[in-house]
Amino acid sequence: MGHFSDISPQGAGQRGLWRLMLKLPAIRGGLQLLIAKRPSLVELCQAYEDACVTLQRLRAEPGDVNCPRIREYETICLEIETEVIACCLEFKASHDQ
Repeated sequence: MGHFSDISPQGAGQRGLWRLMLKLPAIRGGLQLLIAKRPSLVELCQAYEDACVTLQRLRAEPGDVNCPRIREYETICLEIETEVIACCLEFKASHDQ
């Protein structure tokens, strides 16, 4: 595991990584280095992709923009972004020593 060719469905981990790199440009380089060294991050990228796709779908549905499910998925995306940032900072700190 850890290689994008090994994961499914159809590159969700790679798409999630691209989304994170676009959303978090300040850590883009560190994220690229980290993904190669921490295979568990691939699963986090997949989860981010899934959450973002679901959030987009929910926002596109007619109805209340303050829907609890929309807030739930916004929170999930933010939590994943926060975890990725923490992983990158931890990785950078351990390699700066």
